[in-house]
Amino acid sequence: MGRNEKESALQSPVKVFIYVTAAVAALAGLLFGYDTGVISGAILFIKDQLHLSAALEEGIVSAVLLGAFLGALFSGAVTDRFGRRRVIIATAVLFAIGAVGAAMAQSVGVLIGFRLIIGVAIGVASYAAPLYISEVSPKEIRGALVSLNQLMITCGIVVSYLVDYMLAGAQGWRWMFALGAIPAAILLVGMFALADSPRWLVSQDRIDEARKVLGKIHDEENVEGEIKKIMKTVSQKEGSLKELLAPWVRPALVVGIIIMFFQQATGINTIIYYAPTIFEFAGFESHKVSILATLGVGIVNVAMTVVSIWLLDKIGRKPLLYIGLIGMAISLSALGIAFALPQLTEALKMIAVLSVVLYIASFAVSLGPIAWLIISEIFPLRIRGRGMSIATAANWGFNLLVASTFLTLTQTIGKAGTFWLFAALSVAGLLFCHFFVPETKGQSLEKIEEHLRSSKSLRALR
Repeated sequence: MGRNEKESALQSPVKVFIYVTAAVAALAGLLFGYDTGVISGAILFIKDQLHLSAALEEGIVSAVLLGAFLGALFSGAVTDRFGRRRVIIATAVLFAIGAVGAAMAQSVGVLIGFRLIIGVAIGVASYAAPLYISEVSPKEIRGALVSLNQLMITCGIVVSYLVDYMLAGAQGWRWMFALGAIPAAILLVGMFALADSPRWLVSQDRIDEARKVLGKIHDEENVEGEIKKIMKTVSQKEGSLKELLAPWVRPALVVGIIIMFFQQATGINTIIYYAPTIFEFAGFESHKVSILATLGVGIVNVAMTVVSIWLLDKIGRKPLLYIGLIGMAISLSALGIAFALPQLTEALKMIAVLSVVLYIASFAVSLGPIAWLIISEIFPLRIRGRGMSIATAANWGFNLLVASTFLTLTQTIGKAGTFWLFAALSVAGLLFCHFFVPETKGQSLEKIEEHLRSSKSLRALR
């Protein structure tokens, strides 16, 4: 297709369906971001009102992550059985129940229980929403529309920080949770108005329904060709777990799990969940001022995610990983130095804010989106679903481990020691990416698969 023909096709009125569908489904990403970010401000007031110990504070924060880990484990099975659309509808219900329940909780145990429900919704939605978007998007704009989900996650985090700031004066942590029910209701109503993905419909032998959906995505003359392509793909038997562990595939699984380890073990979610707490460590006495500083961090996260999406196919994955991990190591080291020299007083506040901003910018342009992109590219088609599911579950497991030990770490090895540990892990992540993560820019999936079979550097992971 020529450039003018391509642009004409993408501007066709029928494509309105695609953009509306992707935008509605991406609300799951916004809920993902909101419900993970809102705790950063809410926990300051919950801690004061309920007199929490560090262990209980970690428990409230980490309940979402445990739920997300559990949700990710069975997300693939339920999405294949019940369909992408119905599963996203179910997650919208869970998001709403969790938001209202957490807002009304009268005890720590009940609050943790409803946060666990929200986590299950996040774990399932983090798999189902991008999958649904990819299956209703034409190849010309699939990358941009799938990336919309990641962008909406960062937007959800910013919205949560803004809500935290606006309600901080009233110490309204219950309303902070409750407002998450609004986008959940919009997602629920929106998904009822949409169709299921054509690939799932074909897999259920609902060919006529799939044909109707494809008629809203492609020009009429291309619909039957798309049906045949989907039927050919669906007819291929999915690879087994044994095949995923085959010697030539094992490096992809190891790379997928370890890049998720470094995405979490370098401390990103201690910043997302505990940024106001970190700023209070640095000497900001007002909860509201700490949350305001965190809001600025969230805006940087969104902006640099947009930059990353723009650069990914221009300069490649590995150069961005190098830039980001070096920036993360420098900023975390500076943050550790600042906390090691408490006599800096006012300077400490400025160093803390600048270090966190540099850290977030570095992460958002590198490990943030690229880790998810890598796991979608490195697994062979037959076992991509299983491989991505395991890597996603590993991500949430590492997330849970880091977030649930952050405050304990600061009490055990000190605040400076904790951030230096994250800095050291950033350096280790840089070395791992250099030696073992393949550059997938401009490579066909078949070429990436060939690289897995023949790469000398990856043989060490077999």
